[in-house]
Amino acid sequence: MSLFAELQRRNVIRVGIAYGVASWVILQIVDVVSPILELPAWAPKLVLLILLVGLVPALIFAWAFEMTPEGLKKESDVDRSDSIAGKTGKKLDYIIIATLAVAVVLLLIDREYGEVSDEPAASVAETEAAVALDETEKSIAVLPFVNMSSDEEQEFFSDGITEEILNSLAGVKELKVAGRTSSFAFKGQNDDLRRIGDALGVNHILEGSVRKAGDKVRITAQLIQVDNGFHLWSETYDRELTDVFAIQDEIANEILKQLRSRLLTDGTAVAEAQRTSPEVYELYLRAKQRIYSRVGTQIELAVVELDEAIQLDGEYAPSYAQRGIATMLLSDQQYGSIPHDESNRRGKRFADQALLLDPNLAEGWAALGLYYGRDALEADLAVDALVKALEINPNLIDASNWLQIALTDLGDLRGALEIIEELAERDPLYRPAFGNAIQLFNAFGRQDKAEAMIEKMRAFNPENPDLLAAQATNYTFTGRAGEALKLMERVREIDEMSGIDRVYLSIGLLRTHQYERATTEGSTFWQPAAYFELGDKETAYEMAHQQAAAGNPGSLFYFLLRDGRDQELIDYLEERWPSIAALAEEHRGGYFGYGIMQDVALAYQRTGNQQRANEALDFVDRRFESMIEQGLNNFVFSRNQAVHAAMLGENEKAVRLLQEAAAGGASPGVGLLKSTPQLAGLAGDPRLPEIQATMLATLNRDRAVVGLPPLNEDYEVATP
Repeated sequence: MSLFAELQRRNVIRVGIAYGVASWVILQIVDVVSPILELPAWAPKLVLLILLVGLVPALIFAWAFEMTPEGLKKESDVDRSDSIAGKTGKKLDYIIIATLAVAVVLLLIDREYGEVSDEPAASVAETEAAVALDETEKSIAVLPFVNMSSDEEQEFFSDGITEEILNSLAGVKELKVAGRTSSFAFKGQNDDLRRIGDALGVNHILEGSVRKAGDKVRITAQLIQVDNGFHLWSETYDRELTDVFAIQDEIANEILKQLRSRLLTDGTAVAEAQRTSPEVYELYLRAKQRIYSRVGTQIELAVVELDEAIQLDGEYAPSYAQRGIATMLLSDQQYGSIPHDESNRRGKRFADQALLLDPNLAEGWAALGLYYGRDALEADLAVDALVKALEINPNLIDASNWLQIALTDLGDLRGALEIIEELAERDPLYRPAFGNAIQLFNAFGRQDKAEAMIEKMRAFNPENPDLLAAQATNYTFTGRAGEALKLMERVREIDEMSGIDRVYLSIGLLRTHQYERATTEGSTFWQPAAYFELGDKETAYEMAHQQAAAGNPGSLFYFLLRDGRDQELIDYLEERWPSIAALAEEHRGGYFGYGIMQDVALAYQRTGNQQRANEALDFVDRRFESMIEQGLNNFVFSRNQAVHAAMLGENEKAVRLLQEAAAGGASPGVGLLKSTPQLAGLAGDPRLPEIQATMLATLNRDRAVVGLPPLNEDYEVATP
């Protein structure tokens, strides 16, 4: 008998087929249950290996043994006349058929439901939900390590440990890390960890302490799960206090290893801290914290501390970088009194020195980005510098904030919104991002997101003056200028007002026609407009010329247009810019429109140069198309779109947009046609009086909120 015939008689071939089909079914089942049981990735491979190894013994067993009525016997002990191998073979055939049927069913199910393209909506939704859950679980806030030493001077060391851990975690892409400002807001507080986790939007908190005694230091750290307070890991490190920076690097690296093993798969190593003396490092850390406060007097103290640090160690680059940042933030347009241009020049010197000492210093590139970002013409350079800073250290929250400002100057408003949303999520207590986020949300018509962010802050810190300023911003862009003004006046009572706060105070004063107050209490940026409406045009023009010389001719162009001095506007423009395109390169517009280019267009139009007027209008048209495409939606933009439509002769569109602006809360200034000469073509439209009446009603409602009498149609105090 041939070998093949003998294999058939002994059912070896049938056993092989049955084993193969059954193995395939087992592998399909393992593939399905592995994700459910959260089996490791190697589990299916192990099952396959076991099945492959098991095939050989199965075939040997089928060859050597036979099933008989008396049980299992060696094949050599079974008389051929008593063999039931044929019956056993038929049973194996039934088993093979049944197993194949199961395999066919599994194949059909896999074909019907296994392909993502068959049910894209469900698959994508499940995937997004899984990703969102994964990202939420991999989130952490690093609270400032507590200084348990009797020596308060060791505070810098505990803060330094926290800084190094934050910097190392920031480079781990898999992990969402709460920003430094928000984490340090809880310094010295014994707050409930669940409340902290809710406020910062994280599921894990790392906290610790530092205790120094003589030349020894003990550092403890513990990782806590927020929802149940469970300690996932804790460790104590005892070290000789010789080189503080070496200890910081070592401990930060050890902690990062522990976090990676429990939360991550990333292998990022901790960066080494730059070396200096403990005294210099303490000065640097203290100054950095003051700068984050965004309070003018605190930033001035930071300058003093940084100057001392530089005097003690002229080679420590981070001190120069922060000194440059502090100097620029003390501009009279932000948090100090240094003339804007001078603060820029002085600040850049420090930024350049920082990068000369350390070309790979993230803070140095951030300072350079801040410098370039203060000139819209150099926004491209700002983006390059800030992107480089964030590549080196993604934890630089200031760099992210300045990057979104630079993107706004370049017209990438959607990109700016994406950054500010991420900032607000990662570092909700970071003061500049909070205000900028509220403004951007309103520019896009997302008052719901702005209100949600305000409510989140209110639940955490209801007495924060930034909360009042943010609510005032929300009121301003929802047509409630009176309520916004009352809030800004409260801010002034309880806190030191920044230059940005004064801008919103000025807007409230101007929109309620309190021009005299605006000349003394408001922002220097808006003071020329107040003097102009009061009739003191000499002062208004003098201040406007100063602003124009500093790079902002908007007020000057507007005043000249209002006074019908169109040729003077054109002469000023053509003496200083070789073309309208050159002007457009420096002034690209903002969240709300392109007023300066609309003024230029009308000046050329009224002097008979329609070609130049059309050139300016083309820039407005492209800008507005981009803004609409990106999703801008606010009543100021609607009003400016109406102006553009009126200049193009599209009166129906202009009226519709004016109606939208009036319904959204636009107020008329000193009269719609008087304040906006571009709308002169609508003078005879019968719907215009109704629009003006709506705007006047808004103005008088706002005046009533702040205790002022109503104005009549001539914008004079109405008599009873």
